[in-house]
Amino acid sequence: MKKISILGSTGSIGTQTLDVVRMHPEEFKVEGLSAGTNVELLIEQAKTYRPRKVSVSRKEDVDHVRMHVPEGTEVYYGNEGLIEVAAGTDADTVITAVMGSVGLSSTLAAIREGKQIGLANKETLVTAGHLVTALAEEKQVQIIPVDSEHSAIFQCLNGEQLREVKQITLTASGGSFRDLTRQQLQHVTVEDALKHPNWSMGSKITIDSATMVNKGLEVIEARWLFDLPYEKINVLLHPESIIHSFVEFQDTSMIAQMGNPDMRVPIQYALTYPNRLPSPASSLSLSEIGTLHFREMDMERFPCLKLAYECGKIGGTATTAFNAANEVAVARFLKGDISFLKIEEIIARVLDNHQSIPSPDLEQIEQVDQQVRDIATSL
Repeated sequence: MKKISILGSTGSIGTQTLDVVRMHPEEFKVEGLSAGTNVELLIEQAKTYRPRKVSVSRKEDVDHVRMHVPEGTEVYYGNEGLIEVAAGTDADTVITAVMGSVGLSSTLAAIREGKQIGLANKETLVTAGHLVTALAEEKQVQIIPVDSEHSAIFQCLNGEQLREVKQITLTASGGSFRDLTRQQLQHVTVEDALKHPNWSMGSKITIDSATMVNKGLEVIEARWLFDLPYEKINVLLHPESIIHSFVEFQDTSMIAQMGNPDMRVPIQYALTYPNRLPSPASSLSLSEIGTLHFREMDMERFPCLKLAYECGKIGGTATTAFNAANEVAVARFLKGDISFLKIEEIIARVLDNHQSIPSPDLEQIEQVDQQVRDIATSL
């Protein structure tokens, strides 16, 4: 039986991870759960799975949670609580599904304890890829991607030689506004942006899909996961989200991973690798799909993706600044503080004035992250 902890258990990835656990109760034991402010769902999860440790984001929620979780379940809060759930249990695998750069320190703590990482928090590698991958190599910890695109590449590379890879291609649905012009984007609402055509995801990542920031973060993440230069990482618009990503090799052969859009498949694979179990997802019928469509990515239409490539190639804290500016801008858009197109404007203005620090340590990354958030809030 594999023991797991889930950081972000009440979010989209976290709840779908527990769907997988529920389908295979003989395979998994939940050791730890962390949540943000959805404490009632966390309490419900704790009663069902009886973890050793749970954590919430706010100190004021601790007493309430402690009163309602099973006897023997310890309750923590804040960043220290995340670290406790990530590194302080007997879990073999930690699913990191918290949103944003808040997941960095807890992921590093889990790696230091030798725990396998199921990575659904792409910001961890975006902000500190060089630190995370170096520590994982030192501790001989495997980082298995949970994102559908990176899981697809991971599966396509099984048994292959990285030196023989010509290029990898991440597919993108295009998000809520893929068929709208720049002119039409001036008038879109938060409600419009949250209507993703293919995937069931949280609000932040759904907005990121609409701006194509999410794909930009995935490009940066892919660079660290697969140790490939940006020149070998492509993006292709694929509205149906059936081919999740593919690899082209030096002999022009291509291997693609396909399936219906259901995050429980890559989540389960991260938990069971290198084995496979029956999945709660429905099987793909290509005859019912009939036709798949692909379009080249328009960098002028989606300037945030272009900015992500540029930041990735600059390296250092440029990617930290890109991520932090976006997190603030998206939060402001969701609150109704700014319009949709202001998201990319804020990111661009922050990056125009950012002097990247090469090979930053964790303290420098955290300082830049906070400085950029302050600037992005004030713009």
